[in-house]
Order: sequence, then C-alpha cells, then structure tokens
Amino acid sequence: MENIMEVGREVLIPRREEEKVIIDARDVHYRDLNGQIRELAQEGASRIELGNVNGQRYLGAGLTEKDLQISIHGTPGNDLAAFMDGPRIEVFGNAQDAVSNTMNSGKVIIHGHAGDVLGYGMRGGRLYVRGNVGYRVGIHMKAYQKQAPVIIAGGTAGDFFGEYMAGGILVLLGLERKPEEKIVGDWVGTGIHGGAIYLRGEVERHQLGKEVGIAEKIPDQEMKELTALLQDYCREFELDPEEISDKPFLKLYPFSARPYGKLYAY
Repeated sequence: MENIMEVGREVLIPRREEEKVIIDARDVHYRDLNGQIRELAQEGASRIELGNVNGQRYLGAGLTEKDLQISIHGTPGNDLAAFMDGPRIEVFGNAQDAVSNTMNSGKVIIHGHAGDVLGYGMRGGRLYVRGNVGYRVGIHMKAYQKQAPVIIAGGTAGDFFGEYMAGGILVLLGLERKPEEKIVGDWVGTGIHGGAIYLRGEVERHQLGKEVGIAEKIPDQEMKELTALLQDYCREFELDPEEISDKPFLKLYPFSARPYGKLYAY
C-alpha cells in the first residue's frame, strides 16, 4: 500500500518503481519530506529517489539504515546528511552549507558544487564533491576510534580550509581551475592539531596557519592510501585517475597536537 501524507493542499504520494520509491519534492515542506523519508527507511525501503528538491533542509539527517540509498535531483538545503550513520546519498546537482555535519558513517556524493562548513565535526564516512567548495570545509573534523573521515573536493576551496582539524583526511584537487586561480584561500589549517590535508597544487606559506607544516614528499604508505581514495573518487564521477596523478601533491600537517596548550597552562 502506498503511503499518503497531506502537505497543505497537496497530497504527497510516493510511487514505487522496481524496488525504488520515487517522491516528487516540489513545494513540499522540509519537515514533511523528511518525515516521509524516515518512515520509508523504517519500513525497509532500500532506494529512495527525490525529484525537484529545492532547498529542503536536513535531508538524510540522523538516518542509520546501512543499506539505504537516496538519490537527490535538485539542490538540497543546509545540513544534508547531518548526524547520518550509514546510508549513501547522491546529489545530482549542487548542495548548500553544512553537508555531513557531525556525520558518523556513510557516503555522500555531490555531482556539482557545495557550500560552506562542510564536514563540521565529521567523525567518519566519506564526502565527495565534484566541483568547488566554500569556506571552513573540514572545520573541527576528527577521527573517532577506528574511524577516519574523508572529504575530497575536485575544484577549489575558500578560506579556513581544515580549520581546527583534529583528524581525518582532506583532499583538494583543483581540477579545471584557471592557471592564475589559487587552489585554496587563506588561513589554511588554522588551529589544526590532527589529520592531514593533501593539495594537488601549490600553496604559499602566507596562506597557511602558523600551526601548519608542509611536506613535499609523502611517505609511500600514505601515498598508497591516498591513491586508493582517489581511485574510489574517480569511480564515483567517472574520471580518469591517471589524469589526477599528473601533478604532485603537497601534504599539510600539524606541528603540534596542542597548538594552543600554553594559553590554558597555569
């Protein structure tokens, strides 16, 4: 039996198509849309497709169903996949701010650009963005037990990339940027005290936080792990991994695990 939800004067009727549940999200309030997604997930739906998404917030937030796949056509609003723990979300378009906020596990694939504060406090899982990202990407990102979150962006990034980063991996590829265009903004890694940032391009010392070290030679084991991540990224976007490896990577790392420890010493 199809689920029916009243939405103002509209009636939201998901339809099923070969084990896939399709929802037209046009003019649907974000609370109603999220309620329908949660209900379908609890009933055991494994594939949900959302069409005509236009700024609805919190899509996928708090979901824990490991086998659930959600496809989004349009532009989801803030906090996509916030606190998510397991599902896969694929966005065929752009995404707004705070994607993967405090996400614990799962995978988010964005075929367009994404906004600011991506991966805030992210503890696990993977976030792949095909295009550019905004400011404060990876802020407070941290590893948790055996989990290590990963964010890979294919374009450029704004200021404060990796700010206060405590763990995990941030990768910025700078694909298709103009020769005079910087791969990243200023204050990269300000306050960083864990994890690693990999840039496929150049960065000047004045762009970095004072807590950041630069390594032009990446250890073989780390390079092997990075290559595996890049191959996975390329599979998602049907890119050629050899074209990505045509330029060297810089590694940015923290000088200290307690960069501001002296401020709190008595």
